[in-house]
Amino acid sequence: MARGHDNPSFSDIPDSEKFSNHYIINNENDSEQSSRNAEDENDRDQWGKGIQFTLSCIACCVGLGNVWRFPFIALQNGGGAFVIPYIIMLLLVGRPGYFLEMIMGQFSSRGTIKVYDCAPAMRGVGMGQMVTILAVSTYYSSILAIALRYFFYSFNTVLPWSECKPEWTEPCYSANGIQTNDDESGNITRKSSTELYFLKEVLHARENINDGIGSINWNLFGFLALTWITVCLILMRGVRSSGKAAYITGIVPFIFLFIFLIRALTLPGAFNGIAFFFTPKWEDILKPGVWYAAVTQLFFSLNVFFANIIMYASYNKFSHKIHRDSNIITIIDTGTSLLAGCISFGIIGHLAHELGVDDISKVFQGGPGLVFVTYAETISKFRVLPQVFSVLFFLMLYILGLGSLIAQTSCVITVIRDQFKNVKNWHAAVGYSIFGALCGSLYTTEGGQSVLNLVDHYGTTFVNFLLAVFEIMAFCHIYGVNRICKDVKFMLGFIPGIYWTVCWRVVTPLIMMAIIVYHFIYYENPKDNGAEFPFIAHVVGWCITASGLIWLPLIIIWSISKQNEKTFVDRVKSAFRPTKNWGPLNSSLLLKYQEFLKTN
Repeated sequence: MARGHDNPSFSDIPDSEKFSNHYIINNENDSEQSSRNAEDENDRDQWGKGIQFTLSCIACCVGLGNVWRFPFIALQNGGGAFVIPYIIMLLLVGRPGYFLEMIMGQFSSRGTIKVYDCAPAMRGVGMGQMVTILAVSTYYSSILAIALRYFFYSFNTVLPWSECKPEWTEPCYSANGIQTNDDESGNITRKSSTELYFLKEVLHARENINDGIGSINWNLFGFLALTWITVCLILMRGVRSSGKAAYITGIVPFIFLFIFLIRALTLPGAFNGIAFFFTPKWEDILKPGVWYAAVTQLFFSLNVFFANIIMYASYNKFSHKIHRDSNIITIIDTGTSLLAGCISFGIIGHLAHELGVDDISKVFQGGPGLVFVTYAETISKFRVLPQVFSVLFFLMLYILGLGSLIAQTSCVITVIRDQFKNVKNWHAAVGYSIFGALCGSLYTTEGGQSVLNLVDHYGTTFVNFLLAVFEIMAFCHIYGVNRICKDVKFMLGFIPGIYWTVCWRVVTPLIMMAIIVYHFIYYENPKDNGAEFPFIAHVVGWCITASGLIWLPLIIIWSISKQNEKTFVDRVKSAFRPTKNWGPLNSSLLLKYQEFLKTN
């Protein structure tokens, strides 16, 4: 494989210029020794091996969004034509953002908040991202709890969702024949046994939030607690233990994905579904909504501008080749989305064939319904070993989600340990796992899915977009692209090419601001199962949004007020200027870096 600086994006600087400065740390042994010194001096963990970082990033990015969100978004936005805007946005937003976050994390060895020592008044961006992570990790764990429940129940002799139950008292059809509770007119719309099982047995779901949230489903809460215990055990020793777990979370799901791809391709009707997936609707490609969907999917899939990548990169050795890793990870993530799309539409094509439905879109559901209803129903119809495939599928789903949840939890632990040096890693892991389980219990109530939809709407998408714009401003316009290029030259021995610098300076921030404008123009209030949320729910939702954004102005005001300069303009400049100790965390590297800046 070609080294990163041989990539065309990096190759517009002659080799003599790339490695001419004697301050550049380009000796591998020196780099490793400096990294070991940094670990000794600052008591900061590092990855045991570079591959652990790569696999952890893959596990973080390749998650539930690839399996259930990408196929649904592609279907809604032009089918095969959606791949074109998705790849364009990947090149203009995804890759530049991913590499940028890797640079800032690895260069500074700082977590989500302290990385903004490069522009201290912007630490509110990191604070806001932490609020978002708190919201996402708690509801994300509840989805994993559902997957874990399906995994254990797949060991039954008969898959429990493959048959209708009389106590459901609703018209129902199953893979084993039709069972109904028709009224005399027979004018009843039946639901599948998998859908009723999901709603009544797993969620104990109420119609909508207007019926209240109800009581906790203790069966589901047990699986939630087990999920947080698993996360806690994996993170007890920080990246030293989570890095080893990455061999499972970053590799095993791909084995399962290829197993299911082979199985899907052997099913009757599968190729009709895959053809439906790749058939482009070219008239949709010029619609602004399609490009908006491409960027939002990038956020969900790559986890870019979400603080996870900064955190993981902060545990790298100072000279780790992140330019190589950023290319590998973004390619793998995109490939996985396409692979998952083929599997999804292959299975859905088979289900449509079994049901005698010509329009494949009629049997397609997005979100949890795709995996817990559509997939579950299709697997239950397998004539050969449905239990085995069900066990493998829900285990794969759980591991996919676990990699993302580990990254989110690691972000919180890193921030805690960055701020409070005396807190041991296992203290933070246990404390946050208990917090996550308690907050996650809200999503195991009878109205938990309604709460999840509310928090997801108000606490993630818009907040993430806005914070992403300010993150780019902080790194690329306040700290500066020129300074970032110098940092990369000192750290890795080359200067990023024009592709990166143009994207960081102009293209990526402009696209992100356009996304914000589009979001405001076409904003719609969230709905709960077709019903309007009550007014108080929207009030709570906007409070969640405010809790993520309020830190930005508060910390800017606080930072300016703490400066000692005489004039207001000078205080503002000082508040946004890097701190005196900004740079590599290792003291010897920091001194070399400061000398390097004097001559560059």
